[in-house]
Amino acid sequence: MTTTDPGIATTPDDGPRPRPGTRIGPAPAAAGPAGGGDAVAAGRERWRHRFQAAEEAGRVRDADWSTLSGEPLEPVYGPPDGDRREGLDRIGWPGEYPFTRGLHATGYRGKPWTIRQFAGFGNAVQTNERYRSILAQGGHGLSVAFDMPTLMGRDSDDPLAVGEVGHCGVAVDSAADMDVLFEGIDLAHVTTSMTISGPAVPIFCMYLVAAERQGADIGVLDGTLQTDIFKEYIAQKEWLFPPEPHLRLIGDLMEFCTDRIPAYKPLSVSGYHIREAGATAAQELAYTLADGLAYVELGLSRGLDVNRFAPGLSFFFDAHIDFFEEIAKFRAARRIWARWMRDVFGATDPRAQWLRFHTQTAGVSLTAAQPDNNVVRTAVEALAAVLGGTNSLHTNALDEVLALPTDRTAQIALRTQQVLMEETGVCSVADPLGGSWYVEALTDRLEQQAEEVFDVIRDRARVAVPSGRHPIGEMTSGILQGIEDGYFTGEIADAAFRYSTALEAGRKHMVGVTTLTGGVGEPVEILRISADVEREQRTLLARRRADRDSAAVARGLAALTDVARSGANMIPAMLEAVRAEATLGEICGVLRELWGTYTEPARI
Repeated sequence: MTTTDPGIATTPDDGPRPRPGTRIGPAPAAAGPAGGGDAVAAGRERWRHRFQAAEEAGRVRDADWSTLSGEPLEPVYGPPDGDRREGLDRIGWPGEYPFTRGLHATGYRGKPWTIRQFAGFGNAVQTNERYRSILAQGGHGLSVAFDMPTLMGRDSDDPLAVGEVGHCGVAVDSAADMDVLFEGIDLAHVTTSMTISGPAVPIFCMYLVAAERQGADIGVLDGTLQTDIFKEYIAQKEWLFPPEPHLRLIGDLMEFCTDRIPAYKPLSVSGYHIREAGATAAQELAYTLADGLAYVELGLSRGLDVNRFAPGLSFFFDAHIDFFEEIAKFRAARRIWARWMRDVFGATDPRAQWLRFHTQTAGVSLTAAQPDNNVVRTAVEALAAVLGGTNSLHTNALDEVLALPTDRTAQIALRTQQVLMEETGVCSVADPLGGSWYVEALTDRLEQQAEEVFDVIRDRARVAVPSGRHPIGEMTSGILQGIEDGYFTGEIADAAFRYSTALEAGRKHMVGVTTLTGGVGEPVEILRISADVEREQRTLLARRRADRDSAAVARGLAALTDVARSGANMIPAMLEAVRAEATLGEICGVLRELWGTYTEPARI
């Protein structure tokens, strides 16, 4: 008998298994001790011990855990003792492997999900005002949206930035902008997520410098950087360099954060953009987890300890409108990830087996017609994310299909989460749909479909590297091959076409668009970004360039180039360039000169 957690016995799993030849760890946990006994009673007792330990440690909130009618509620519900239902070991109990029912025995009684509203527009001053408003109204954390020039590693005065500055997010050209963005917000005590991948590493360096200038110890910072470059080639298309240099930067970042900022999550593996591009739930699940597994291979190729760096990986999923399918997707994701981390990559620390994820409601489900309906869509999608056990959540505003949210619509989006959290009772019971025949069947089906996609990716790895001697790892080779041969984009395009065809044929419906199109709505007031924002940002950037020490900037960029050529970790040199006020465009520019740019292969 082997164990991965005190008191949890393990027996062979009946679920999908990695292919022969991969490194397999201990077998997955069953519901009770091997060799007999009441498995359900044993599982319930294990859960009870964990819950009581959390209570004694002060990790359970003191609140009214009863229904609206005053009926008391148990923290979790499960099958009756003696139940012999097949597959109970793969459902399990909250807080134990394979974490289908959640990472913690306490569920949301211990800690509710983080309300992390995504925001950014105009310049740093305007966005700082929105952040202060979100925090003052009960938001728990910040999530930064950057404008298109920033996302593409361009300065606001770059010719390619004309007309785009501040329009889909905030413009950040240098560490000075980051100072303003977080003015009056203590970065040592607020978790911040930054949604950026191509130039994520220099933006992260600017964030660290802003924290230093506040007097913070960067070693205690907590937050998340997206950094996921695979999803850019698969879906979002915001890359700067060919894939290999991007992976080099990500590996450097993983090393730096593992050693220097242990609580910070340097990678948020994103399925959101894959789903928004038209993927199915199964494709979003499979492609996202495959990307995550490839980043694990990257960490291992750097000689990092999986038990140390894997807890720094997080995920970002879409919560779409098919309520039960989304709940099942989140539950399947935790189970698949836990099994692969333990059985394939040898993670023994449960925290290295945990799949932590942020969720955003589906932007692609919002409609310009009858936009008030979007409030309902967002509430349903948010509830699916919560019942699926999300760790943090952004709710879209009703007008985001038209423009950036106004103060009014941003508040409605925030209140949507707060009503769910404070009024509906969803925090009272962990995984309340666990054991539902429908939800469990959907969970199993999505898991099986994901494993089938993993097989396809590994087949591509054998095409890419017939010798089997993969530079980073098998999943990485398969993903890179799938990017180059159009596998991912082709599959997503086909899925999007099937859904569009079903809408046009009337087999699927979108209220206010394909059905029930009459209404009495009023025009929505939308937020418009003035052209003055771009002019003022360009003027500010010119002044900062004139006031900085140009020689120090030149030295910093030259040193960065030398380190990039040497193969050493680039983060320290990049930090020095950022401290000298080198701009994002300057840093990315020297790397473009060194590494070149990437053009997606033409396909028909």
